[in-house]
Parts: sequence; structure tokens; C-alpha cells
Amino acid sequence: MKIIDGTLVSPGKGGVYGERTLGEWRIWDPYRSKLAALVLKGVDVALDSSVNVLYLGAANGTTVSHVADYAGTVYAVEFAPRPMQDLIEVSRRRTNIVPIMADVNRMQVYEMLVEQVDLIYQDVAQPNQAAIAAHHLKFLKKGGIFILMLKTRSVNVREDPKAVCEASVQHLEAAGLVVETVQWLDPYHRDHAALVCRLPEE
Repeated sequence: MKIIDGTLVSPGKGGVYGERTLGEWRIWDPYRSKLAALVLKGVDVALDSSVNVLYLGAANGTTVSHVADYAGTVYAVEFAPRPMQDLIEVSRRRTNIVPIMADVNRMQVYEMLVEQVDLIYQDVAQPNQAAIAAHHLKFLKKGGIFILMLKTRSVNVREDPKAVCEASVQHLEAAGLVVETVQWLDPYHRDHAALVCRLPEE
């Protein structure tokens, strides 16, 4: 992904959500996108046209649109009807986005629609975030990357965020992932940690 003078950008056509542009590039706002925050915190995320993505918790399609600017096919799963309307509109402008209206806790609804992918990106505000990630490993290629944007206050509002993060790391490792990076996203997103994992080749 490209950074110009400290600003993360993507190469697609602008006007998706009122974002600013920098020449022919769309500015990718880290305060609106946790993935942008992760990259600007110094974590390299390899996205190009050879990378197919399963995006869990697509919401209105803000980050999805930027991911689609770089990636191959993006399977974007969202459950809420109102954000789904926006996501469908975004997908009209980017034909490599496949919008899927479904609950991530019921992946059997869309498992026949999604091929194995190189990257799974999860951003859902539910208590069972680590369990959702573990259940979706069937969609991830060996050697693939799983990025879980952990919303610690959605898991347990009373528990210390670092303790929630540690328990989530243990859950993911027990499921077979190797947690390569734990990156807190302050000051962009408070009490959010990005867990960057890899599914081993063997």
C-alpha cells in the first residue's frame, strides 16, 4: 500500500464517502478505518491484485472500498440492513466487491459463495470475536493472513483491555493460528488491538 508524505492513500475512484483526495489518490483516514490505523502504526499489510479477501463486518463499505482499490476479489459480509444498502452502492462502483448480507455467526449461509482467500479481515463488535475468527479459518488458505480488529470493550466492558487481548490471543493460537503481531491502535481507536495472524503452511 502507498503512503505519500505520511498519508495513506488508495488508487481507486473517489467520492465513496466524501473522502478527500491527493491528486489521483484517495486519502485513507486512520480515524475512520482501523486498517489504515494499523498501517500507519508501522505494520505492513500486503495487498495487491493477487490477494483475495474475506471481509467480516463490512458495515457501510468505507474500509472495504479502500481494500478493493488494492485487492483482487473482496467478499464483504454485513448483517445490518441500513449499512448493507450503502455497501451495495459501493459495490456498484467497484465490481470486485461481492456484498453478502449475512450474520457472521451463521457462516453456513454464505460458505458456498466464498472461495478460499489469502486474507481474512474481521471487524465485528461482538463478545465472541475470537470464536468467530476461529470458525472462519476454513476459508483461509494455508499460509494466509488473518487480521482481527479486536474491540476489547465489546468483548467485556469491565475487564482490562490487555487481559481481553491476551485471552483472545490464546484462543486464536489454540485454533491453530500463529499470532505474529499485536498492535494497539491508539490514538486512532481507543481500546482496539489489531491481531495479525498467519495460518501455518503445515
